[in-house]
Amino acid sequence: MKILLVEDDPTLGEAVMLATRQAGFAVDWSRDGVQAENALAGYAYDAILLDLGLPRREGLQVLRNLRKRGATLPVMILTARDTVEDRVRGLDAGADDYLLKPFALDELLARLRALLRRAHGVADTLIRIGRLSFDSVNRQACIGEAPLVLSAREVEVLEILLHHAGRVTAKEAIADRLTGWDDGVGENAVEVYIHRLRRKLEGSGVAIRTLRGLGYLLEAER
Repeated sequence: MKILLVEDDPTLGEAVMLATRQAGFAVDWSRDGVQAENALAGYAYDAILLDLGLPRREGLQVLRNLRKRGATLPVMILTARDTVEDRVRGLDAGADDYLLKPFALDELLARLRALLRRAHGVADTLIRIGRLSFDSVNRQACIGEAPLVLSAREVEVLEILLHHAGRVTAKEAIADRLTGWDDGVGENAVEVYIHRLRRKLEGSGVAIRTLRGLGYLLEAER
């Protein structure tokens, strides 16, 4: 999953970026509102963590512009503005959640996971298809009761496919969601991860199918 962090405080930004990356997210970090809008215009994200008091363009304006374009990705506001009026303005502008500073990083991650579950229409933290289960909190996949040994990248690819189960996911979209601005995962690497996952998912009742020219489809075997 790929997250855009929009925060001008360098200390807080570093802490949030480190915590989200350690939790398995690909993260881009914008330091002002204009940079954030440029990032949103050029890249696909699964969620945004958005500060309000930004240089060059206020976070609330970034949010309003995003919703005017019809974008539906979840947005969590991170701010020290704690009045009821501030919260109402943020939520009415299109925010999905509101977290006051200072906050615990564990709470931030829990709220972010909840936002992403809702965005993908998943109520439970445990996704099950066939004999395969995936715990989105602990990021552990199992076949039956047996844990799967997966690399961090394999977990990321599997999670992306599970959240789009039954639908085709383009190879380019997978590569994009695996990388931040400082990373370099290409489409050839995605093919390698898919190949490894297919071997490790044998006996799970789940298949990853290749639709040539379109992408990959994860579904229960028939």
